[in-house]
Amino acid sequence: MAEGETIISGMIKKIKQAFRESEPNLNGEISGDDSVVFEPTTLEPQLIARADHQISRKDISDNALKVLYRLHNGGYQAYLVGGCVRDLLLGMKPKDFDVVTDATPEQIKGLFRNCRLIGRRFRLAHIVFGRDIIEVATFRGHHLGKDTQTDKKTPGHQNQDGQLIRDNVFGSIEEDAQRRDFSFNAMYYNIADYAITDFANGMEALNEHEIRIIGDPETRYREDPVRMLRAVRFAAKLNMKIEHHTARIIPELAPLLANIPPARLFEEISKLLLSGNGLKTFHLLHEYKLFGQLFPQLISVLNNPQGSEFRMLELVLTNTDKRVNSGLRITPAFFYAASLWCCVEERTQLHIMEGGLPSHDAFNLAITDVLHRQMQRIMIPKRFTTPIRDIWYLQPRLAKRMGRRAYVAMEHPRFRAAYDFLLIRAEIAGGDLTELAQWWTEFQDANPNLQKKLQADIRKQEGGETRRYRGRARKNNRNESP
Repeated sequence: MAEGETIISGMIKKIKQAFRESEPNLNGEISGDDSVVFEPTTLEPQLIARADHQISRKDISDNALKVLYRLHNGGYQAYLVGGCVRDLLLGMKPKDFDVVTDATPEQIKGLFRNCRLIGRRFRLAHIVFGRDIIEVATFRGHHLGKDTQTDKKTPGHQNQDGQLIRDNVFGSIEEDAQRRDFSFNAMYYNIADYAITDFANGMEALNEHEIRIIGDPETRYREDPVRMLRAVRFAAKLNMKIEHHTARIIPELAPLLANIPPARLFEEISKLLLSGNGLKTFHLLHEYKLFGQLFPQLISVLNNPQGSEFRMLELVLTNTDKRVNSGLRITPAFFYAASLWCCVEERTQLHIMEGGLPSHDAFNLAITDVLHRQMQRIMIPKRFTTPIRDIWYLQPRLAKRMGRRAYVAMEHPRFRAAYDFLLIRAEIAGGDLTELAQWWTEFQDANPNLQKKLQADIRKQEGGETRRYRGRARKNNRNESP
């Protein structure tokens, strides 16, 4: 009897395997890898009454309250959720207010004339109040795995790595909470009674200053590898530690970031490194083997923390943090230009030695190569690649200070950024770069007479008298020629 059951069990397994191997994926290809199906995590919600938490309506934006009340008055559930609830509980001012509801995107649009629907991976509603946008999402349901592929009306799908690439599956608030990434993001502020429903002990995590993922870490990271970056960002931003269960598998799964669309990663990098906690975030990314996945050309730099290129990264991020925290403007172009400069120098020398190109041509080709390679991983918009190129092109031009060249360089719209980068290079490398940086520091703010003197000093150092004589001789020869 037991033998017969074993044979039948084996046949069933073979049939299931054959079915999986013959089932087409989204691209019409045959896939033998069963996708990772989301397994619901058992959550025990706790109700935190209004008297037991510090969130007040006066701390919530007026536009968010308008959205909440209109949804509530329209007969729908309406909650604040995620980072805004977390930040309010921590006494911080939220940057955005996200709303979640049981209304579908189309029902939301029916309530708001100023609504636009966006997104393909997950459908969202944006309620527009001038420059202020309140994002409203419908409760997400559980992903049902590959069975959803055969039903076009159930738009949910995972790829062979378990990553959710289409996720328009709606559900209940309980299911939505299970789908949240970290425990402190699964707290829902109800506009109906001003209470908070804490589904995953998020309040406890906040009190213990821990980042805790909801559910199995490997499954959740495979669903969306960007969650690994979010864990690091929250740890740096909130000055928390990543709980061991949440952190231990990150280095192993870091290569999954290669599956994320490059355009999406640009926004994530801006949040990570250009929000005032860049240096701390960089060290965490390096610790968890994530930074090299984002900047593959800098692997050799990361392997040598004592090297000048590594110190360059730290100095750039230190200066960026100071500017952000002082309320000064920054541009992603400067970070990318400074971070990838060592790659440009390396590629330039490679083209000179292996291709026999003149230094100018090798430099131009290296710039194109480095940007192309980086954009395979992070899609940098053209509005930033042009300034990056300008900052790089100006570096050799700043070394040519005679005559009109110095004045033309100062008139360039990227001069200030190029000069700031020169200061960083000088601080790291010293030597001739220090002298060059000091010269430009004096020259750009000097009066015309002092500027002429500074150029005269350079002319004497470089033997300018001889060049002027030769220049006059060539001019006279041209005048005498028939």
